[in-house]
Amino acid sequence: MTLVDFIASTDRQGRLMLAYKEGDLAAFEELYAHYRAPMYRFFLRQCGSRARAEELYQDLWMRVIQHSASYQHNAKFNTWLYRIAHNLLVDQHRKREPGGDDAELDELEAGSDADPAQQAIAHENLSRFQRLLENLPAEQRQVFLLKEEAGLSLEEIAQVTGAGFESVKSRLRYAVMKLRQALTDAA
Repeated sequence: MTLVDFIASTDRQGRLMLAYKEGDLAAFEELYAHYRAPMYRFFLRQCGSRARAEELYQDLWMRVIQHSASYQHNAKFNTWLYRIAHNLLVDQHRKREPGGDDAELDELEAGSDADPAQQAIAHENLSRFQRLLENLPAEQRQVFLLKEEAGLSLEEIAQVTGAGFESVKSRLRYAVMKLRQALTDAA
């Protein structure tokens, strides 16, 4: 069994993408639904704006559609998708400054059936964590989110970002140290 065959046999999303490539619209719909929340959160936490996150999310799927004919199942689908997301963020960063405000975190609040006091505490914690993320250098923030939000391995993050493995490892270490220190100082 080749590496490509092994990846294809263990990567359900990759198999769905191959099915979509062959014209299976239900496979595309399943991929879209599966990645809706994680990709939206990834974009939101990178750019801080709900409108820009939605725009980037839609652009991501337009690129998936555009590149579906040339899709090769050489790596996990997750890695391929986050590479496209990374490229979109790079393009977006070149166009405008990142920004946003705490109101953009509404979607990340605790469920509506929670106690209002608990909701307020959860919102404040999320807002504070979002501000801490925004204060990280862009490379560290992206590596941290790819690891924690997307669940990518360091090797996959290196593929997505085009950075070396040791650079990725270093960026993650510094991001975690800065976040830990900031949370400790705030406590």
